[in-house]
Amino acid sequence: MEPLFILLSSSIEFGITVAIVGFLIVFSSLTALVIVFTRLPKVINRMLNRNKLRKKKNTKEETPVTEDDYVVEGNVTAAISLALHMYFNELHDEESNVVTIKKVKKAYSPWSSKIYSVNNNWPR
Repeated sequence: MEPLFILLSSSIEFGITVAIVGFLIVFSSLTALVIVFTRLPKVINRMLNRNKLRKKKNTKEETPVTEDDYVVEGNVTAAISLALHMYFNELHDEESNVVTIKKVKKAYSPWSSKIYSVNNNWPR
């Protein structure tokens, strides 16, 4: 108990003690997080593999999928590509590309009338 009391008695030594304890806490928690994050994918993969094996055992064997199931005929491909082309062309509005700038005269405002009276009443 006395060595701890001696360490904590001085303010400089107290600061050093707090710094050392803080660094130890941070580094130990970072080490624990690294271990958890490196092991977690392996654990998840093992669980998924076990579930897949259980499902395989429980289900009946189905007919295998061949490449003929994924073949798309040419007319279907053409219809899909035409539909996509028409859809993406309709997304943009056609504009005339003419820029017009109209000068708008400011309406009368009582807030701006004082400046007109100040500017117009100077002796000439």
